[in-house]
Amino acid sequence: MPDAALFGDRGVNTLKTISSSPYFDDKNMLRLGLAGIPGSEYLGDAASSLGRVARLEEVSAGKDTTIGHWEIAGLVSVKPLPVYPNGFPPEVLSAFENATGRGVLCNLPYSGTAVIADYGEEHLKTGKLIVYTSADSVFQIAAHEDIVPVETLYEYCRKARDILTGEHGVGRVIARPFAGEAPDFYRTADRRDFSIAPPGRTVLDAVKEAGQTVCAIGKISDIFAGQGVTKKVVTHSNAEGMQAALAAQKESFDGLCFINLVDFDMLYGHRRDVDGYARAFAAFDAFLPSFLDGMQGGDLLIITADHGCDPAYKASTDHTREYVPLLVYGKDLVPARLGTKKGFYHIAATVADFLGVKYDCKGLSLLR
Repeated sequence: MPDAALFGDRGVNTLKTISSSPYFDDKNMLRLGLAGIPGSEYLGDAASSLGRVARLEEVSAGKDTTIGHWEIAGLVSVKPLPVYPNGFPPEVLSAFENATGRGVLCNLPYSGTAVIADYGEEHLKTGKLIVYTSADSVFQIAAHEDIVPVETLYEYCRKARDILTGEHGVGRVIARPFAGEAPDFYRTADRRDFSIAPPGRTVLDAVKEAGQTVCAIGKISDIFAGQGVTKKVVTHSNAEGMQAALAAQKESFDGLCFINLVDFDMLYGHRRDVDGYARAFAAFDAFLPSFLDGMQGGDLLIITADHGCDPAYKASTDHTREYVPLLVYGKDLVPARLGTKKGFYHIAATVADFLGVKYDCKGLSLLR
């Protein structure tokens, strides 16, 4: 995005980066119109695209998961969530230690895999919790499952969530359980996010209040602190998320199924693994035909993102401030190239319009 440098990013482009990998495959996304999104012309011809496509410019002051999802759901965050490039202040850590009865290690911005490599052994010896952050508004707690059972770690996160309010109201408290022995520690699949509640009414609330279903798959319910959700489905990988999508498609309901595929960001973007990201994209592309074949006349598919995470950007391992792609497909929807739109909130307006739900936000329905 034009303001990327203000967020510490220069020349970032997640999609272009992974398209250079020999493992990249986008034939089904191209059918939907991926190459018709401004800035993606290098992917090929979009003349026969099936969907309505655009690129969206984030209005909110952030590039993190929480703020990105809130804007998708209709809320703009004018003020960024607090970040801690020098670690959390003593009053936060003291309150956390008193609440958990355990000391703290690290308290610095860190890569999630590097932090357990550097502090894992000391954690095993002392029982102190590894607390770290990143460029995002997060308070992350890593603990070995032999020292802190997963459910206990979740309880520690809830205690941290109660502490981190007001000026220290970070977007997410994240449980990061790990296992194994040094030097081969590894993070397990039981990560869980404890988000701050949205500061206003989202389109999820509007759909729920209208008596319709809001099925949250992946970490969606955690991101919205359960607000506006009627059904929660936990997944631990892209593969599980895609299978959950197919299962939800076979159910009969009116409403929204909101799915987050976690691996793109967690396993490949932050770890700066270009080929891994490309393989994950290709796997999603291969999944699309089965999902499209199962769509009915009354279904609408929206594919988008909440931020960038360029796996070739070496200046940091954080999210990257980028436009996000938007592809909208329905069997009765007339294809169109919609150019660049300001605001992720057009998605919320589109969802409300499609479901016949009243929801006021800055967005305009992309169906009209």
